Amino acid sequence: MTTPLLLTFPALATAHSHAFQRGMRGGAQRRGLRGEDDFWTWRGTMYQLANALTPESIARISRVAFRELRLSGVRTVGEFHYVHHQPDGTPYAQRTLLSDTVIEAAKAEGLRIALLRVAYHRAGAGKPAEPFQARFCDPSVDAVLSDVDALRAKYKNDPDVRVGLAPHSVRAVPPSWLGPLAEYARRHRLPFHMHVAEQTREIDECVAETGRRPIELLDHLGVLSPEFVAVHATHLTDTEAKLLGAQRSFACICATTERDLGDGLPSISALRAAQVRLCTGVDSHVMTDPFEDMRSLETLERLRTQSRVTFSPDGVSPAEQLWREASLEGAAACGFPDPGGDVVLRRDHPSLELVSDEHVLDAIVFGGGPALVERLEPAPRAATP
Repeated sequence: MTTPLLLTFPALATAHSHAFQRGMRGGAQRRGLRGEDDFWTWRGTMYQLANALTPESIARISRVAFRELRLSGVRTVGEFHYVHHQPDGTPYAQRTLLSDTVIEAAKAEGLRIALLRVAYHRAGAGKPAEPFQARFCDPSVDAVLSDVDALRAKYKNDPDVRVGLAPHSVRAVPPSWLGPLAEYARRHRLPFHMHVAEQTREIDECVAETGRRPIELLDHLGVLSPEFVAVHATHLTDTEAKLLGAQRSFACICATTERDLGDGLPSISALRAAQVRLCTGVDSHVMTDPFEDMRSLETLERLRTQSRVTFSPDGVSPAEQLWREASLEGAAACGFPDPGGDVVLRRDHPSLELVSDEHVLDAIVFGGGPALVERLEPAPRAATP
């Protein structure tokens, strides 16, 4: 029996995940009865799943989602976690039960996890939470931070767990909450993630409420920082991209979900020109292919601009830069200083046949997929003194 030819690269990361949504794969791919379908009708289907979840089903679905990520070469996941309470909004006796459930599911599947505890309060400006949103919501900033305190204390000595903060969006969190949440995250050097400008309706409502577009509002409130991650960033102006870049903030592009939902195409060129740090996310788990998420930072920009190679990074190839963004930058966005191990790929896979060694990484990034993954090798633990 011949030994397979193997290649080793830094393990991949996915900085934005909603693990429970793995349970609706294939379940929202048909038009509604009225012939309508968009992000908002998809959201209604997602709410139905979210309100049927139990601690046991969240554990089961999360294990499936995280196992698939590991088998695809992912070592680090940023879990944007917003299902906190019972369906009627009553907290569990163990308030962080569902957060703990998701963390343990990731660890059981061999992943490192940033549990990004979501703050959620309303349905929109001047609108109380809808019934299906009750289990996402908290009455106050203090209630959110109390749970974050508890999670940080519980996992402070676990090298595979980070705890971060995540105001859901300008739609779901009042402007008055954003400053105190950001100040807490800054004081404790926590990852601070937020859905930003995924839908044009979100932008219109933000302007109507505050007179500013979302990134303009976040900049005005002092939210932007090197720990800030703008998830999606689909409909930013060049000025907003420059505001993100000035603070060395991240944009997490979730291409496979964004194209599934018909969100639109972000201007990756504007983000790169502004020196925004890029990373990728699986988001809704409509498919699990970190290679596709990675190359989409370039291939979707080619579609948007109707051109071919859209950027030339200094000193490295586009493939090397894309791998860095899908690995090192994704881990950094989740609060980890390194990729946490390696992914081992098969050099003798049919998809790499006829490819020269000089171009093998280009072929992996632009033509490869999870079938290349032989195994994930976590970094060895430091010896206890």
